[in-house]
This record gives sequence, C-alpha cells and structure tokens, in this order.
Amino acid sequence: MTRERIDRLVGDHAARLSERLQSHREQLFPPDARRQLRRFTSGEVADLLGVKDAYLRKLSLEGRGPQPETRAGGRRYYSPEDIQALRQMLEKGAKSPGTYLPGRRGGDHLQVITVINFKGGSGKTTTSAHLAQKLALDGYRVLGVDLDPQASFSALHGFQPEFDLLDGGTLYDAIRYEDPLPLRQVIQKSYFTNLDIIPGNLDLMEFEHDTPRVLSARTGEMFFTRISEKLAEIEADYDVVVIDCPPQLGFLTMAALSAATAVLVTVHPQMLDVMSMCQFLLMTSNLLGVVADAGGDMSYDWMRYLVTRYEPGDGPQNQMVSFMRSMFGDHVLNHTALKSTAISDAGITKQTLYEVERSAFNRQTYERALESLNAVNAEIEDLIQAAWGRTARGEGR
Repeated sequence: MTRERIDRLVGDHAARLSERLQSHREQLFPPDARRQLRRFTSGEVADLLGVKDAYLRKLSLEGRGPQPETRAGGRRYYSPEDIQALRQMLEKGAKSPGTYLPGRRGGDHLQVITVINFKGGSGKTTTSAHLAQKLALDGYRVLGVDLDPQASFSALHGFQPEFDLLDGGTLYDAIRYEDPLPLRQVIQKSYFTNLDIIPGNLDLMEFEHDTPRVLSARTGEMFFTRISEKLAEIEADYDVVVIDCPPQLGFLTMAALSAATAVLVTVHPQMLDVMSMCQFLLMTSNLLGVVADAGGDMSYDWMRYLVTRYEPGDGPQNQMVSFMRSMFGDHVLNHTALKSTAISDAGITKQTLYEVERSAFNRQTYERALESLNAVNAEIEDLIQAAWGRTARGEGR
C-alpha cells in the first residue's frame, strides 16, 4: 500500500476545488459581467418604504421621483438606486425625521454589531449577510466586515478570495502591526446600494499569528483596540457595521467584541450546540474579563441570542428553545430564523433570499422563509433604534 503525504494531497484537492469554484462562478457571473442586484416589484418597494403601492403609482403618474421599469401586464419594477432616491425624496416631505431615512442623526453613535458563535453551522454567516442587506434596503448606510478566514460572507457578495484578493485587501491589511493601511483602502463597494464590504481570506489568520509575538515583546500595543481604532476612521460614513466573526474565540474575535456596541450570538437549538455554547460563553467571559481589566471597553448597548435553523415541528428543538427562554429571558430574540430549503437553494448561486428572483422558488416556501428573516431583522432594527434613543421603528423617527 502506497502512503501519501497529506500536505500534497490536501493541496491538490484545494487547487482542484478552487478551479472548479472559479468555473462555477464564471458560469453564474461571466468575467466581463458586473454582478447586479435584481429590480424590485412596486409591491416590494411599497413594503420597504412603508407606503401603499397605489401611492407609488400616483408618484409615477405625476412624474415625481424615479420612473419604474414597466414590464408585461403593467407590472412596475424599481432598481435599488431608485428605492434610495424615493427614500430621499419622501424624507424631505416627512412629518417626522427619519421616517424614510432611518439612520443616524446628530449625536447618534455608530452601531457595530458583532455576530459570533463558537461552533460552525449555526447560521452565523447567513444571519450576518441577510441582516446587512436588509438594513441596506431599509435605508441605512452599512459596512459589512468579513472577519472569518473561510470568507463565506465574502463569497455571498461575489468575492472568491483566492482569485480576487491575491494582493490582500482584507481587514488584516488595516489592523496589522507593521505598516497598516487606512481602512478606506480595503473597503469595496458592493452591488447592493448602501452596502460596502471588507472581504476576508486566509490573510486574516496572520493576525492570530502576529499577536502573540507582539504581546511577548511587550511593546505596549493593545491588540483588542485595533479594530475599534480603524472603525473610528470611517465612523461618519456609516450608520451600522455588521461583523461576521470566525467560529472561534481568537484575537480577531476578541478585538471585534471590543469594538462592538452590540453582540448577536447565533444558536442552533440542539443539545450538543447548546452545550458547546455553554463552553463558549464561559471562555468568552474569562477572556473578555482579562481584556476589560487591561482597559478594553466591554459595555454594550445590547446582546441577544438568535435561534437559527429552527424547525417548529421538531419537539426536541422546541424544548431547547423553551429552555433557553427560561434561562436567558429577554436576551433571546422573540423571533427565530427558520431552517429553509429556500435559503440553502439560494446559497447554491451565492445569493441571499433578498437577491433571488422569487419566481425560481416554491412560493409558500420562499414567503415563509422571507417572513422569518424579515421578522428577525426588524427586531434587531428596533434594538438599533432604541440604542439611539428611539423606542422602536417608526416611533419618534
């Protein structure tokens, strides 16, 4: 029996897989094609803006605001840029400020939401991507940061790291200890209006390797302030930052937690996952206590647990959800993110549920999954507004 060197075997498999993924991407999105977000029906736009579809038709007939594209049957479609233009126009005539542009106003601090879990498969990246995109659709200026070397968040937004980031371009370039770049140099515009991206790749692991060396040299540099210091450079440009963390509690995650104003912990309601989360919380508490003692800011506007990949008909899952609610009370979000074939099917084409054409899915499955995601994201948006002193979406805005 011939024995194989595992480094060469794994390297060969990685190269073959990477080549196949690149071919898959070129089939979906040809190299000379710019990835674009679909147009939205007038009904979808009316829901996003909180107005009646008839009102949008009236604006169109009067020649006010962007004119929709009219397709077969007289159906009207708006681009993401059109939606933003409508928000800006309607905001000028709104009775309450922030009705159509709900982002920061004078004195409001940047919201930095760090999404974490110690265990893979908890829906962390799916949650981060859908949250960032929905906030962008709702009129917030959003920066999505992929802090996971596996870069799934980046892949969902059209980046294939081993091809697109050959010369760097991750957050590591801005937070490294030697010759860090200004953060603006690693921010990329996405095809989503209001959403910018800092993609990730394996370079991020260098921060995990560099930090012990810097700590042992006792230079006085604090690893846990590096992300917050960089976000301060672009603070005025955004309302919300969503950080998708790696599924482990390393220096990157601790720096992200130190930069956060809010923390979202995704949990799959299975006993093994909850047991894993228990160990994660214990370790998090101990390590962040050390960071706090060293001067790190560990105060948050809010922390919530989000139940993900939830199957309402599963008895043991319902028991775990009830157990979590009894333990953590209001720290568990009221709404859950359902497990859905619509979400996984959309992922095959590297898209989220907000991007795909609903006609490609079973209508009931799509709408059920979308309703679940919208409810979760609306609840998080309420928390963002509350952190700015506004009691809920639509109230006091």
